Amino acid sequence: MKKQYIQCRLITVTAVLAAFYAPYVLAHHPVSAKFDTTQSVTLTGRVTEVDWANPHTHIFMSVEDKSGAVKNWAIELESPIELEWGGWRPDTLAIGAVITVEGPLARNGTGQIWANSIIKEDGNSVFDLPDNILESQLGSRVEGPAPRWPDGHPRLGSEPGQSGYWSVPSQHSLVESGVSVAMDKHGILANIEDAASVAPFQDWARDLYVIRQQNFMKDDPLFLYCIPPGGPRMFQVPYGVQFLEQPIHQRVTVLMGGGNSNWRLIHLDGREQIGQVTGNDNNPLFFGRGLGRWEGDSFVVDSNGFNESFWFSNGGLPHTSQLHLIERFTRVDLNTLQYEVTIDDPGAYTREWKSAWTLLWVANKDLPDHYCQDNRP
Repeated sequence: MKKQYIQCRLITVTAVLAAFYAPYVLAHHPVSAKFDTTQSVTLTGRVTEVDWANPHTHIFMSVEDKSGAVKNWAIELESPIELEWGGWRPDTLAIGAVITVEGPLARNGTGQIWANSIIKEDGNSVFDLPDNILESQLGSRVEGPAPRWPDGHPRLGSEPGQSGYWSVPSQHSLVESGVSVAMDKHGILANIEDAASVAPFQDWARDLYVIRQQNFMKDDPLFLYCIPPGGPRMFQVPYGVQFLEQPIHQRVTVLMGGGNSNWRLIHLDGREQIGQVTGNDNNPLFFGRGLGRWEGDSFVVDSNGFNESFWFSNGGLPHTSQLHLIERFTRVDLNTLQYEVTIDDPGAYTREWKSAWTLLWVANKDLPDHYCQDNRP
């Protein structure tokens, strides 16, 4: 992999720079969706601006090549949430600091790279994060049984006076139970030949899934437009979910730490599974219409009425407006939530199928404050 070494000097970053780069800002995405990991570059120059905002932090620097031509570069990093978890702050790099950055170039040919490494002039590395940064939030574990409500049902959320949320899913994409295929944390398969094994696809759905995989999910509406990740995907995205149980209102609100801090309502009042004229009428929704009930220690949610404008799983599995989900949430102990979903979509799959994984309790912490539109114009 050939690297280019470019020396630079400081110039002023203007409002034009922000306008130039802003249209290419994506929500939390796989690096390969936006950057060509086969094309690496190394830049050395001075920091002109630090944009410490979701979904991704950006460092702007000025670069002068051997001919004396100067170019502004945007250096993309993880979200400020993860960087702060790693101990970094917006003032870690001062304006005017000399840095050397190595990473892949943007696929669209603009002056952007993903920072694999950032080295200061004194040789110290900054903004480096361990691979298990999400798991690091779990902290020390206190074992115990699932806390319960006075009626005996397990609490899906925290006990009074405490805080916490569910995160670190054991599975990052929908895969039919019993199937084992290798994929990364974004749901991208290690071997595209495994695509047909993931789910009982109809031919068109399998082919679309393969195209999305081969494009590294670059057309994902969550990444491009901050579209809510409905269905099971909200239990796969970074930064977790929090259950707000409201018995007096006979509903559960599921709050999401990732995406655009979206929320989902699940009703337990026995209403019909149709839209309400005074509410959303009968329009198809991103999160569908969820009706909940308790079956022993499991909270069961029946949902339909989905639109087709979102991706319902990491990795790009298709769905249609015929999507019908049965989800089961079972808090087996203080720290573990089992999630199982039955997918019935005769428009995209040849039969009903299931997938399941666990989430872990992040105790004594609130959901991260994330809005994927923070650094958009």
